[in-house]
Amino acid sequence: MTNSTLTKPFRYDVVGSLLRPQALKQAHAQLAAGAITADQALTIQQLEIKRIVDEQVKLGLHAVTDGEFSRSWWHLDFLWGLTGVGKYDYHQSYKFKGDHTRTDNAELVGKVAFNPDHPFFKAFSYLQSIVPDGVLAKQTIPSPTMLFRDNRSDNWAKFYDSWEAYLTDLAAAYHDTIQHFYDLGCRYLQLDDTTWAFLISKLNDPKLSDSDRQHFEQLSQDGVTVINAALADLPTDLTVTTHICRGNFKSTYLFSGSYDVVAKYLGQLNYDGLFLEYDNERDGNFDALAQIWNHDTHKRLVLGLVTSKFPELENSEDLKARLQTAATKVPLENLALSTQCGFASTEEGNQLTEADQWEKLQLVIDTAKSVWSEA
Repeated sequence: MTNSTLTKPFRYDVVGSLLRPQALKQAHAQLAAGAITADQALTIQQLEIKRIVDEQVKLGLHAVTDGEFSRSWWHLDFLWGLTGVGKYDYHQSYKFKGDHTRTDNAELVGKVAFNPDHPFFKAFSYLQSIVPDGVLAKQTIPSPTMLFRDNRSDNWAKFYDSWEAYLTDLAAAYHDTIQHFYDLGCRYLQLDDTTWAFLISKLNDPKLSDSDRQHFEQLSQDGVTVINAALADLPTDLTVTTHICRGNFKSTYLFSGSYDVVAKYLGQLNYDGLFLEYDNERDGNFDALAQIWNHDTHKRLVLGLVTSKFPELENSEDLKARLQTAATKVPLENLALSTQCGFASTEEGNQLTEADQWEKLQLVIDTAKSVWSEA
């Protein structure tokens, strides 16, 4: 896939999730308690989506999202909507640093396949209907690698003769899903992915055994295989990016470590852009950028230099200096700027206010405009 005009990802871009307003949280709680109907909850949800879309447009973003307001989790709600994937209680919290999540998880209950009635399609159609001319509706979904993680594929052998056959079906399910988003009008889609950060944490472990290292290296190669198969032969005017996330729950995180150990794999991914987290010393330096970019003149690396976890505003001059440092590894033409992640990867949200959220995005926009004349 190529993006010859190199307009997306944009010089200033939004990762995806936005803080859930209290009205939406209350509506979801009332729906769960049976106090309001699904239609009543949907009305509130759409009103809140319209409000935050209008706010993003007012800020001047070229692409806007629905804030992921129609889902509780950034990844699980999508995975549950695929044919062959079910929901169960994991009985374990995802191990964030300093907090605990709910224990929902996904598992294979049959052969995985495209679901033409996936609820995300209706959610996108609503977003598309309220985005004004000249602004793109950006759709975010989890990467197919997210079915590799946290025991979600443990029972693959119940349904497949080989792991390779399972990966083939998974790639096909994603390919058809992305194509259907395109058919609905989507021209900008992002695959969010914590698996690479998980692999970074494992492969950076000095105590890792040779057999475990081989396992995680194979998992990395499987990720490249499935993602590139899912992206193959999609329309050339569809931009597909990824966000390499290190975990984002109530302003905490899951993983640390330099990109170096997975850079050779990230450089093989046929994305139009990669959103990379670089807001903290946990993320390492910029040395891996050249290998991730891999001399692909049609690819942009979007550096997440502005944290979405805390309200304190970064200094714009410091951000510009960091961009110039990154430009010693990758041409400035092939770089862009964003927050490090979304603001609410789960409905709980990070520990800052909506006003803080808009200020963070405004900082990204203003800084990018001062760096790139065409921004």
